[in-house]
Amino acid sequence: MPLTRVVLRLSRNPDAGYPGGDDDRGYVIKAPLDDDGRFDAELWKKHRKDCTVERFSPDQDEEADGWLTHRGSKWYFHWDEEDEGPDDAAFRLGEHTLRLGDYITVHNEAEDEDLVYKVTETTRLKG
Repeated sequence: MPLTRVVLRLSRNPDAGYPGGDDDRGYVIKAPLDDDGRFDAELWKKHRKDCTVERFSPDQDEEADGWLTHRGSKWYFHWDEEDEGPDDAAFRLGEHTLRLGDYITVHNEAEDEDLVYKVTETTRLKG
């Protein structure tokens, strides 16, 4: 399975009450990345059931699991249960790289807020 496990941790978001970030909040995704760390839609099509996402938090009510999906050029974290909230959109995820140290913005639809996350771990998964 040519996927990459990527850990995103909440970065500094002073306006949202996280001036120093929070390593205990974030996402773990299994992403179809090319060699440059960019999303590969063709690879996603071949392995979509394996492209998962987990939201982690110290607050158990905020935890969720689901799938990485996309519509057109937009990528989403699709939650598999209704009580986990609406899909979270990753801002321009298809245009960004997900390499160690990179930053991305995720729109939390339930809270109607944009938060910045930092890529803190990447691991190529063997198939």
